[in-house]
Amino acid sequence: MPDMKLPLRVLRYLHLSAQGLAHPRRRKAVFTDVAACIREMGLLQIDTINVVARSPYLVLFSRLGDYPAQWLEDTLRQGDILEYWAHEACFIPREDYRLVRPSMLAPEAMGWKYSAQWHDTHRQDIEALVRHVRENGPVRSVELGKQRKKSNGWWEWKPEKRHLETLFTLGELMVCARENFHRVYDLAERVIPEWRDEEHGLSLDVARRIMLEKSASALGVFRAAWLADYYRLKRVNAANVVQGWLEEGKVIRVGCEELDGDFFVHHSLLPLLDQAESLKATHTSLLSPFDPVVWDRNRASELFGFEYRLECYTPEAKRRYGYFVLPLLHKGGLVGRMDCKLHRQQGVLEVKRCYLESDTKVTAGKVRDFRAALTRFADWQRADSVAIVAQPESLRRIWGSGWQVREDE
Repeated sequence: MPDMKLPLRVLRYLHLSAQGLAHPRRRKAVFTDVAACIREMGLLQIDTINVVARSPYLVLFSRLGDYPAQWLEDTLRQGDILEYWAHEACFIPREDYRLVRPSMLAPEAMGWKYSAQWHDTHRQDIEALVRHVRENGPVRSVELGKQRKKSNGWWEWKPEKRHLETLFTLGELMVCARENFHRVYDLAERVIPEWRDEEHGLSLDVARRIMLEKSASALGVFRAAWLADYYRLKRVNAANVVQGWLEEGKVIRVGCEELDGDFFVHHSLLPLLDQAESLKATHTSLLSPFDPVVWDRNRASELFGFEYRLECYTPEAKRRYGYFVLPLLHKGGLVGRMDCKLHRQQGVLEVKRCYLESDTKVTAGKVRDFRAALTRFADWQRADSVAIVAQPESLRRIWGSGWQVREDE
């Protein structure tokens, strides 16, 4: 039986609080906040689509506010974060290398990310590439072999790129830096020289259990069925693990006044339950399509009533909303979405289409908050103006076709 029943708005608040999205930051971000933010989320998914800000920068902006995007690369180069496969390709805190190391040692379970046949067929070339890096230092894919004019996936990578990615999945090479967002590879022993398998290694089962615990902390409130997706874990019995946490006091079971079934609240958020009635989210921000809040489409649907699908990989004629649609977070709810494109040379943030959810009532306060969020985002992207092409009539009457960013300072 649940220990208590909570309104859905409180469950949403607890989740957003765990994700750093319940309230806007009260102070200006500093460099160390980048690593701290990634640590709070557990991981930061990497995606290269550059229609507006690339996803990892946008995820950080939603939480940190205005910050220099270069800080992410600097944090990687400094070694406070690492790259590896987690939810997908992700930045992870340096201390979590121990969690992904078991996957490096068992690459056959990594699916398309590792081909034993490719490795066996090209073993001599792959070993020669390792010697090249050892003798000459870090390399980028563009420095090796001939670049293909067009590549739509790993199956079209030039051989040298596949060699690098094979070695990356094996953990023999790691990403020591990014230059113009391109990976720079170096020997693992130079990227994380302190690591010793015999001293620091974990079994796969222990690593998975820790990842489930980190998922619970990052989600804040969750159903047992939501846990495995956070690190894309397979063949784990999350329900049994959660039962153990209940007995240990790491989580409590709660019900929801509007939804059936059990939810669980991580112990770090228990102090908030004493003030549950007064909890109110105040943050308004655009989110990345790869933000942890929405990357699990089933979770976003159940917790926020937000039906969301990333359509950039869908043929244009079949898209419902647009190519790179950013969910709109407003005071604890996902209330709309915007298909945006940044015209960098012209200094224009174009909102190609703006949609509001059917239950979103347009008020003066919401319109003001939406405009402020768009202005902050455009200003962070160094755009001079916001241009809105298609929008609900209720917004068009107030916003017109857009506004100058600097007027809102």
